[in-house]
Amino acid sequence: MMFNFTKDYILENDKVKLIPLHKQHVHDLAEVASEEELWTYFIGDSNGKGRFKSYVNQALAARKNKEAYTFAIYDKGKGKYAGSTRFFEFSTALNSVRLGYTWLGSLFQGTGLNKNCKYLIFQFAFEQIGFDKVGLGAHTENEISIAAMKSVGCKPAGTLPDFFPAIHGQGRADAVLLNLHKTDWIKTVKQRLEQKI
Repeated sequence: MMFNFTKDYILENDKVKLIPLHKQHVHDLAEVASEEELWTYFIGDSNGKGRFKSYVNQALAARKNKEAYTFAIYDKGKGKYAGSTRFFEFSTALNSVRLGYTWLGSLFQGTGLNKNCKYLIFQFAFEQIGFDKVGLGAHTENEISIAAMKSVGCKPAGTLPDFFPAIHGQGRADAVLLNLHKTDWIKTVKQRLEQKI
């Protein structure tokens, strides 16, 4: 694994540009981040109620500490910032990384932007950095997110029981885990995703 946290990796195609998150993105993403429903399944210090600056600062601190690497997502067609996504839980021993903290404003959902993002991210993770596995996960009640991950080739990998507080109801809820392996990316997923974008 040769991931360089000090390098500004920029991933782009004709539809989308993923830019390493910086302080100026507090302003660039402010409008879309104000949509409170985006934060329904997020655990942490941001819920669209004026705490987005803290969210960005925490993400930048995580990069400085080599714990996470966050991208701002820019929709080239609309000429607007659309959301964010993040690598975290880097494991040298397992040659793997997790992908998450992904959110897109309502204007950008269902437009194919997410598939373009995932294509660039997987291509980067497997072909440029050389990870063997990218792990993803979601709150079990977040059916839209789970369906989106499956639609880009991720396979179910089990659950973490009672991992989250329940959002709709009382008690606890499971975390649904999904994975994409480099071998599957090379053999089938890359080509299928190319056809979708």
